[in-house]
Amino acid sequence: MNIAYSVYKSISSGLFVSLFPPFWLYSRIAGKYRKSLHQRIGLYPQELISSVSGSPRIWIHAVSVGEVNVAIPIIESLKEMMPAAAVILSTATEQGQALAKEKLDTAATCLYAPVDFIYSVRHTLKRFQPDILVCIETEIWPNWLIEANRAGAKTALINGRISVRSIRRYLKIVSLMREILRHVDAFSMIGKADAERILKMGAPENRIEINGNAKFDLLLLHTDPAVKADMMEQFNLNGKQPVFVAGSTRGPEAKIVLDVYEKIIRSFPEAILIIAPRHLKRAGQIRDEIHLRGLTCELMTELDGKAAPRSAPIVILDTIGKLHSTYSIATVVFCGGSLVPLGGQNVLEAAVWGKPVLYGPSMEDFLDAKELLDKTGGGIQVQDGAALADKALFCLNHPEEAERIGLRAREAVLSHQGAAQKHAAVIKKLLD
Repeated sequence: MNIAYSVYKSISSGLFVSLFPPFWLYSRIAGKYRKSLHQRIGLYPQELISSVSGSPRIWIHAVSVGEVNVAIPIIESLKEMMPAAAVILSTATEQGQALAKEKLDTAATCLYAPVDFIYSVRHTLKRFQPDILVCIETEIWPNWLIEANRAGAKTALINGRISVRSIRRYLKIVSLMREILRHVDAFSMIGKADAERILKMGAPENRIEINGNAKFDLLLLHTDPAVKADMMEQFNLNGKQPVFVAGSTRGPEAKIVLDVYEKIIRSFPEAILIIAPRHLKRAGQIRDEIHLRGLTCELMTELDGKAAPRSAPIVILDTIGKLHSTYSIATVVFCGGSLVPLGGQNVLEAAVWGKPVLYGPSMEDFLDAKELLDKTGGGIQVQDGAALADKALFCLNHPEEAERIGLRAREAVLSHQGAAQKHAAVIKKLLD
């Protein structure tokens, strides 16, 4: 037996035994995770297990909202290829679970994934008996993958993505990674760089394929003109105001964005700012900062279409799942997590709407998307807040050029359709 994996099993078991009692107590007191706790330790109600009908049984794990969005077009493709298949979709977060049930409740059995404690994993596999376990993007869980493989299920990493930052961590535990990855039957990676990194981590070369990013397919599904019309109404816009959308801001980026907005309104006093913090708990702090500057703002949760029309020039997007739709009404977009060393965000969510997208130098987690926009001229990279202000103002002062940049961004996304079908075909091939 691999020594590194034996150590991992011992540590993960020890952590589970020591941390579960206080976690259980916390869930009782705070109410958080109360409904999902039993599932997280591998205890599922019989009626849920019995509701899984069909063959083959395909278990897909998508940790949160982003991964669920990837899973949606893949599941739709699988259902076209194998109509009789039973799909189980697991998540680790409540937001991911809510989205899964909203979008896929009739196409998949949605539940919470068990923690990577070996007895919880074994019990879950025994109860559900999946024919294949599919992990989306970066979800590499040692006990889960190895135990599924040993139980006779096929295993796959689909829409696989390995960032520059994560490869450094993985290579520090390469002995463990090699043991895990030899139990994975297929690696369907997003791009060449991802394939090269998973190979360095120990994946067998003959099991690696490059099949693109399934997010392209989902993004295109969600660019309905009716969505834009609905968002225009929700934000009380008449189409004449410039709209600066700053998505998934992290840490000091909120202040940088506000600095940029203050420069914008000197030339465009009617301009609207919509700022979406990556973590919703930051909404209150951002509101305080806005008030300190003598500006006014509203929270998205305070608006309800015509019943409570937007009146303030700044809106803080304090809701989950609305950012992609909000990009539809932008004149110019900044994608956060990129002016701070946090790896960036998915710039394609704005690009698919045909918007000029601005982003900082830290895009390590989304290099494939960044390189696509760089190559096609559909994005603009900036080095700091001053450059962000300059480029945002350039887009507002030169609307025809901004429109051309946005169209190139959308065309770049359109040229990469079909990845979801390719990933689904990898899954089907393993089951044939």
